[in-house]
Amino acid sequence: MAKENGLTLRSAADCRYDAVSLGEVMLRLDPGEERIHTTRQFRVWEGGGEYNVVRGLRRAFGMRTAVVTALVDNPVGRLVEDCILAGGVDPLIDWVAGDGVGRTVRNGLNFTERGFGVRGAVGVSDRGLTAISQMAPEAVDWDHLFGELGARWFHTGGIFAALSETSAETALAAVKAAKRHGTIVSYDLNYRSSLWKAIGGQEKARAVNRELAHYVDVMLGNEEDFTAALGFEVAGVNANLTNLEVGAFAAMIEEVRQAYPNFAVIATTLRTVHSASRNDWGAIAWSEETGLVEATLRPHLEILDRVGGGDSFASGLIFGLLEGVELGQAVQYGAAHGALAMTTPGDTTMATKAEVLKLAGGGSARVDR
Repeated sequence: MAKENGLTLRSAADCRYDAVSLGEVMLRLDPGEERIHTTRQFRVWEGGGEYNVVRGLRRAFGMRTAVVTALVDNPVGRLVEDCILAGGVDPLIDWVAGDGVGRTVRNGLNFTERGFGVRGAVGVSDRGLTAISQMAPEAVDWDHLFGELGARWFHTGGIFAALSETSAETALAAVKAAKRHGTIVSYDLNYRSSLWKAIGGQEKARAVNRELAHYVDVMLGNEEDFTAALGFEVAGVNANLTNLEVGAFAAMIEEVRQAYPNFAVIATTLRTVHSASRNDWGAIAWSEETGLVEATLRPHLEILDRVGGGDSFASGLIFGLLEGVELGQAVQYGAAHGALAMTTPGDTTMATKAEVLKLAGGGSARVDR
């Protein structure tokens, strides 16, 4: 094992996987340049907050990854599996028999339009009673996964934990097993009030996330996530945190690290929305060794599809941490990867490692010949 950035990393030679995630993988139906309510055709992608991270680690950075999820064993479920396989991620799927009409269990759908200019992005999720929301902790042999097979890194987050009561229990079983076997755990708070309101609201979200946080090494989330999901306050900032307000976020980090001394790294993206097509984009991260470090701020970044930008930030950051680079460089990888991912359609990255490293080093967008 090697220790970098306060993280004790398992040897790659001793593990089948560099990273494994746990979460829902939905079928995204994308109307392209049209609207959900007016289109007559959709392009199909796969996506999901936790899955997108390992998909990026595999596709952009060439790492060995897998996703733990559940799907109904029908043609739609098999289509999602086919998309996962095309992304190079090992699908560790708990296949569930359906009832033929989706009355008791089904696969999740996510209709998403990208937005443009003054028209913001729109997402309509159809994910009630999904197979993954009904997954119980015992559905997966966690000790086999993290022990016998071996994984250097495990990622999950607040979207999966909010799917149902059993989702929170499953996430807790997974992070406990990961810690037993020396696997690094990252968690994206990713607070969505719409997911929590039917199972206890913000009070339940805080109870679940506070318990899970004790097993996390790398915590990801913006100021809204830390406030809503963990109960911390970021004084004097609004919903659009910018680099001019980093000091307020840094002050909150001091409170967070006191409450959770197990956090080796805390990181967040910085986004100010000018329009659906132009955002200021950056990121910051903290560790005990480095203090607060900032990625290059990219004012008025031109965006094609913002969905998945934060997940691609996470995969770039995790890639850097797994490679053992110092945190300042890892956060540059994350911000660059997120920026590139938002220039292409779909939830998942189409960037290459070479493109990420070039942009992280201050490269330009000129034509490569």
